[in-house]
Order: sequence, then C-alpha cells, then structure tokens
Amino acid sequence: MSERQLSKTEESTDQPLQTTSGETREQTDPEWTEYDFESRAKLAVDDLDVYYGEDHALKGVSMEIPEESVTALIGPSGCGKSTFLRCLNRMNDRIESARIDGSVRLDGDEIYQDGVDLVELRKRVGMVFQSPNPFPKSIRDNISYGPRKHGDIEKSFLARLLGRSDEEYEEELVERSLTQAALWDEVKDRLDDNALGLSGGQQQRLCIARALATDPGVILMDEPASALDPIATAKIEDLIHDLSEEYTVVIVTHNMQQAARISDQTAVFLTGGELVEYGDTDQVFENPKSSRVEDYISGKFG
Repeated sequence: MSERQLSKTEESTDQPLQTTSGETREQTDPEWTEYDFESRAKLAVDDLDVYYGEDHALKGVSMEIPEESVTALIGPSGCGKSTFLRCLNRMNDRIESARIDGSVRLDGDEIYQDGVDLVELRKRVGMVFQSPNPFPKSIRDNISYGPRKHGDIEKSFLARLLGRSDEEYEEELVERSLTQAALWDEVKDRLDDNALGLSGGQQQRLCIARALATDPGVILMDEPASALDPIATAKIEDLIHDLSEEYTVVIVTHNMQQAARISDQTAVFLTGGELVEYGDTDQVFENPKSSRVEDYISGKFG
C-alpha cells in the first residue's frame, strides 16, 4: 500500500475531522518535508515554534533553504507562512506577544543567539512587503537611504582607494540597484522625483531595489505582487527569476500558479501552523505526497 493510500485509509478509519476551512485531518509523515538538494543551504531552520500569547502559530518547523534559488511558501490564510517568513530576519521580535523557540541559521550562524546585531541581520536578509512602501523621498534617496544609515557610503574606503568620491559611489550604487530591479531605464531621467509619483508596479520594484542596495544574501518577499495588475505582476515574476541567479529568494504567495511558475522548491503550510510538505516545485504540484496538499492544490479547500 502506498503512503498516500495508507494516509487515506487512516483518514477513513479515524473519522476525518472537517475543519472550518474544509481541510481534513491526515497523519503527517516527516519524510514529506525531507528535501535533498545539491547546492549549499543558505538558511537552516530546526524545530521552530512560534507563539503569539497562547496561540501556537508555528509547530516544529524544520527545513533547509538552498542558496541562489526561489523558495515559495504556500497555504491557506492563517497557516503561518508569513509568520515563518518573518522569523528568517527576526521581524517577529517587534511583536510584543511573540515567543520563538528553535533554531534558524544563516550561513551556519545562529540568528537567535544572544548578541546578534538585528540591524546587520536585516541588512543581510532584506524584506519586501505586500504593499509597496517607498519613502516619501526622491527615487535616489530611497536607494541610498539604507547604505547611508549603515554607514556604507561614508565608509566607502574601496571607492576612495579607487579614486572615487562618495558621491560617485552613491551614483553607481543607485544605478546598479535600479538596474538589478529592472527599473533603471524607466526612471534614470527622474531620479530626483518623489518616489510616490511612480506607478504601483514601479514602486514595488523600487522597494526591491532599496533592499538590494544593502547587498543582502537573502531577499524575503511577502506576496509582493498581490496588489499589482497582471502586467506589473509579470515584471515582478521575471525579476524574481533573474534575482535568483545571485540571491536566495523566499516568497509567500497565495497564487499557486505563481508559485508553480517562479519557484524552484515549494513548502506547503496547512491549518495549525504545520509544514506538511516541502520539495521540488514540480513534484509538489504534480505528485504531492500528502492527500491534504493534493486537496489544497486542486482547490478543494483554502
């Protein structure tokens, strides 16, 4: 009997419990989240639990995320995928009721140990939110704000060593970041204009460029295209694909077609903050190991 047949048998003999979202109970096999990949792990999460007061939002999540790839986090609303994303750069620390147990390692270094510089961590692990949130400043200042705050522009010894001023270094940084975000050609003649005058899609790409300006290794994206039209969404998806050649991208999306198009691997979170399945995107979508994941992907609940 196959694993799926066994799980379905257990469901029938166990009198499956229908949840409010239409999801049924299933005995989860730990092997469903064991994903082997050839490249180095950029992030390693081990037995991660998150509590908001009495609410157990994430339960014992363990997974490794390969470098220079796109990892999609999918699942119904309230399943913990955004909570998990925020754990990767300790954004949940800002929530007073949040308590985090477990381990998250970035390039082998534990980010939840005492003494971690959160400003430096969030420089290495950038974040792009669901709605574009450019600063009410010029396009140029939006890009240079982070490096200036971190002191990278004033301390650009390499630039000075090469005979360039801080202003020249800033100009190169702005152009490079906007080029990486596929926005340079559209705004190069209006860098001193207020960023709030850009279209929604342009604003989101500006926010991505702003994250890139601090030279992160990881870029976290929480539904970055959910508020955009189809044309702007396609540009963001193309950009994510290009960024994965140099960066590790982790994206939360409710759009399963989007996850299937852009990601290399997919993690499926279901009711109760449980990571149910994690693996190669094609395998997860075409031949899921979990009956619940198959039901979710086929639209039976969610």
